[in-house]
Amino acid sequence: MSNIDHSLDMAANIKGAFAVALVDYDSGMTLGSRGGSAEFDLDVAAPGNSDVIRTKIEVVEKLGLRESVEDILITLDTQYHLLRLIRGLPDEKLFFYVALNRAQANLAMARRDLKVIEQEFYMSHPASNQPRQGGQNADQYFQPTAQR
Repeated sequence: MSNIDHSLDMAANIKGAFAVALVDYDSGMTLGSRGGSAEFDLDVAAPGNSDVIRTKIEVVEKLGLRESVEDILITLDTQYHLLRLIRGLPDEKLFFYVALNRAQANLAMARRDLKVIEQEFYMSHPASNQPRQGGQNADQYFQPTAQR
């Protein structure tokens, strides 16, 4: 099983998730997905959310903030949409997209779970030996807070 498949399977198991995808936000191309339906077309949602990410990154840069975008939450009447950037991969612009049923999901736990999935995906990527954005290397994410 590939790292993409494993990560998507993990994301699909987040409580309340009904659609998940790994997306290249530079091109809007979906690299893999789980779920979705005729009423929720991931082939439409993925490129649209790529635009959201590119726009937010552009605004952060224009404001001169020395910050990086971790995730974006979009709240609808009955759904949460989480966009979690995979930070630290210098040549790839990827994010996890998870659509959750608001009545079933625990938003805090979903964000935490997706962060862990993102970190595991990053750690297993061949380019992960390089420092993550912000000068932090991936090992810092797995140390207890007291050791940071």
